[in-house]
Amino acid sequence: MVISKIEIGTLNVPFTGALKTPVGILSAANNVVVKIVSSDGEYGWGEASPMAQITGDSQQSNYEMAKLFAKHLLGKNPLALDTRIAEINYLTVGDPSIRCAFDMALYDLAAKVAKMPLYQYLGGEPRELRTNLTVGIQDTVEETLALAKSIFDSGFNAIKLKVGRSGLQDIPHVKAVRELAGPDISIKVDSNQGWDYPTAVKNIVALCEFNIDYYEQPIAAWDYDGLKRLRNATNQPICADESLFNHKDAFKLLKAEAVDILNIKLGKSGGIHSALKINSIAESAGVKCMIGCFGESRLGLSAAAHLATARPNIHYLDLDSAFHFKSDPVSGGLQYDKSIGGLIHLNADYGHGASVDEKAIEQVWSLSL
Repeated sequence: MVISKIEIGTLNVPFTGALKTPVGILSAANNVVVKIVSSDGEYGWGEASPMAQITGDSQQSNYEMAKLFAKHLLGKNPLALDTRIAEINYLTVGDPSIRCAFDMALYDLAAKVAKMPLYQYLGGEPRELRTNLTVGIQDTVEETLALAKSIFDSGFNAIKLKVGRSGLQDIPHVKAVRELAGPDISIKVDSNQGWDYPTAVKNIVALCEFNIDYYEQPIAAWDYDGLKRLRNATNQPICADESLFNHKDAFKLLKAEAVDILNIKLGKSGGIHSALKINSIAESAGVKCMIGCFGESRLGLSAAAHLATARPNIHYLDLDSAFHFKSDPVSGGLQYDKSIGGLIHLNADYGHGASVDEKAIEQVWSLSL
């Protein structure tokens, strides 16, 4: 068996509303999808969802880099995952989003050949998964509360609030949501590097009384020392997001005792291969992981959910990007339970189970033997 064909295309889906964060405003998914076909007729799907402010790449740069990957992989054994992914990583030290798409497609194909759902191929078994839903930065507390109420009314038991406003402006937003939610709803806050160190200390100390699960990337990604000082000064759980791309970052963060939780995103790690290493390092250090997302469709989210299913150390889920889509170009794969907010179902299909409606794919390029 060899790789006989690779198809690349762009996927553009507008959101129902803009999601404002300290690092940018997301109003649409501008992604790249990859389909890897074997000489036996089996295929795997992968997705890149770049966010230039974090990943340093874009839809167009991903699209062009994908052509290079395709030329390099064509005719090779798709089941030799370690070797194929090492070859991709050798071609570029950047472009994590498109490396993720190829990694995801290769894992999907390999699990299909093995006739297993991806979580089983990764050594896991079914378990209950529930995601939070995210509220972006709103101008007023009333707007934040209205969105939070709609989330709680839908049955979600966890919410993430984007913060990072200047001074102590975030406090009334979080306070109001906790009062609305009551004591049992899980609340996480994510400032996407939006605070400096003194502001982070003041905000976290002020928010302690509201029982926050963790504080995600409160300060600059590069400031490992600041993260450690913040963790020690506040005695509150700190989660690394933008500070963590691959397993080497995980090792350095945990060696520095800088954080309590690691946020794995396949689009940052370069895919499942590195994500597994991140989780293993975290588990060895007694640290839990979460799994997050950028603007992936249910294609990318399905692969992430399979990984989370297979690794119970991935404790927190933030797989909600598809909730913002105006239309759904994906069939199969992850499904959200409409009766229980945030509950995720994975079917028994082989691989990650998701595929893209090819009518929704634009700017298609392919390479065949």
